[in-house]
Amino acid sequence: MTRKDRLQIQQLPLADWVHVYPSSTIVAGVDEVGRGALFGPVVAAAVILSADAVTKLTDAGVTDSKLLSAERRLALAKQIRAGVVAYQIRYASVWEIDRLNILQASLLAMKRAVLKLDVTPELCLVDGNQLIPGLPLPQQTLVKGDQRSLAIASASILAKVWRDELMTRLAVKYPHYNLVSNKGYGTPAHRLALQTHGLSRLHRRSFSPCRLAVEANSEL
Repeated sequence: MTRKDRLQIQQLPLADWVHVYPSSTIVAGVDEVGRGALFGPVVAAAVILSADAVTKLTDAGVTDSKLLSAERRLALAKQIRAGVVAYQIRYASVWEIDRLNILQASLLAMKRAVLKLDVTPELCLVDGNQLIPGLPLPQQTLVKGDQRSLAIASASILAKVWRDELMTRLAVKYPHYNLVSNKGYGTPAHRLALQTHGLSRLHRRSFSPCRLAVEANSEL
């Protein structure tokens, strides 16, 4: 497939786009969550849906996880897990984020999720505009894929639910940062906590708010 072909596919509405590939193709949707957070890993999921699940999940309202409430994501995650051929959730650590940069760490988490699938996909649909480096499988990027591909949307929900639950558990160990509420993102209260309490070992030191907090505390 040429670059021109890929760009044309990306611009198609989902209703037209899904007919580009045969229905028998084993397709994995791949997405990540936590890219913009200040705390914790970036998490990716890869999902292969069964044919029977497609209609059910469409009717259930599966879409971009960011457009759903926490309660709705939890309910849909159960339905998604019941309707998958295979799925995996993997992450890239804070150390890897700081060493590689957040984009490369996100792609690494995606690669790990795909390669751990019990079923080998014939095509990976990757949310966004960046192909996964070193992935030995056919892949296609899809801009706003979590709103255009059911498999990618399902991956976004599973990854989001998994990461949110991780943040809730870590909030017990790191109570100063209100992780239950902000899930590691840089809310005003979280940024204030950085100034007051400093950074934990799970904060992303390469991110500007964390870096500024370190500099501010070092001047005291």
